[in-house]
Amino acid sequence: MMSGHDLSRNEVIQLLLRVGIASLVTFFSLKYLMNALDPTKQSKKKAKNRAEHQLKRLKNMEGVSVDPSSFSEYELVIASHLIIPEDITVTWKDIAGLDTVIRELRESVVLPIHYRSMFHKSQLYQAPKGVLLHGPPGCGKTLIAKATAKEAGMRFINLDVAMLTDKWYGESQKLASAVFTLAEKLQPCIIFIDEIESFLRSRNVNDHEATAMMKTQFMALWDGLSTETGSIVIVMGATNRPQDLDKAILRRMPAQFHIGLPSEEQRGRILRLILSTEAITDDVDFHRMAKLTTGFSGSDLRELCRHASVYRIRELMDDFDSAGGVARASSTSRPPPAISMEDLLNSFAKMRENKLHTGLLSALESRIDLD
Repeated sequence: MMSGHDLSRNEVIQLLLRVGIASLVTFFSLKYLMNALDPTKQSKKKAKNRAEHQLKRLKNMEGVSVDPSSFSEYELVIASHLIIPEDITVTWKDIAGLDTVIRELRESVVLPIHYRSMFHKSQLYQAPKGVLLHGPPGCGKTLIAKATAKEAGMRFINLDVAMLTDKWYGESQKLASAVFTLAEKLQPCIIFIDEIESFLRSRNVNDHEATAMMKTQFMALWDGLSTETGSIVIVMGATNRPQDLDKAILRRMPAQFHIGLPSEEQRGRILRLILSTEAITDDVDFHRMAKLTTGFSGSDLRELCRHASVYRIRELMDDFDSAGGVARASSTSRPPPAISMEDLLNSFAKMRENKLHTGLLSALESRIDLD
């Protein structure tokens, strides 16, 4: 005979149902709260919308059969950094003074992709799976990477290493895997990693477990590209500290190009290119400016010219300050003043002073006579 404490079959079922319903309500409530409190929720939503927009544009502009709904949420996060070749405005013509590097990149990267059908039986004439651009900051490494993608007609994933990190265990590995699965779906494709040493530096015992796992998986997936026949995915990295890279990474990047500081002749060509779209006076001496700017990178030369273009406005602003509203309005219709040699020299003197104060210019280099 059953005691009063024994439960009937129906009561057991009801108890299990209540426990199950309570568990489901608790689970979805916690999930909702975690999503609501997630600080990256809005950024992930924007990334998804941008990725879907880029993939639709890729389909319309290049006729590639891509369905955004077939991509995982992790691939969409990576695809938000996708740049299609038509959106890349940088070409080889926009890069001055690096003719040797450009020629080598064309021969080893671009041409094997353009003529892959002609050499499909060759095991040697193929584009490398890894390309490393190394050299001082501001010398055009990122420009070269974009111009290479433009010239080869390849999709360009500008990989932001920060988006590979996630607070949940295992999510970073899924994002790292999505980089390569997305690239293979969109090939031909370049995965570009700027400041690659910050992500794939030499491994040591002090590395965090999650970081070490992500590096290992990234390299394993990278190796998988070489086993895929016909895969046209290139990992291109840029760094100014190649000595900090893991040796295993350097092995995976056999095509290495040093982008050094421009020589005097190269600086002259860079200055001519930068000022080619600006009005300049006849007294501008490119040879003298190239000689003065020893140790300047391409980005320094661009900033020098930008600052010189600000100096030319000072006279115009003085006229505005001394004139009335009617005169000011009429002054805006006249052509802008040209950049003069004096503007360039003033800009150079200011930049040289700033470089000296920040330790980017030695005292010996600062003893350059402007007269």
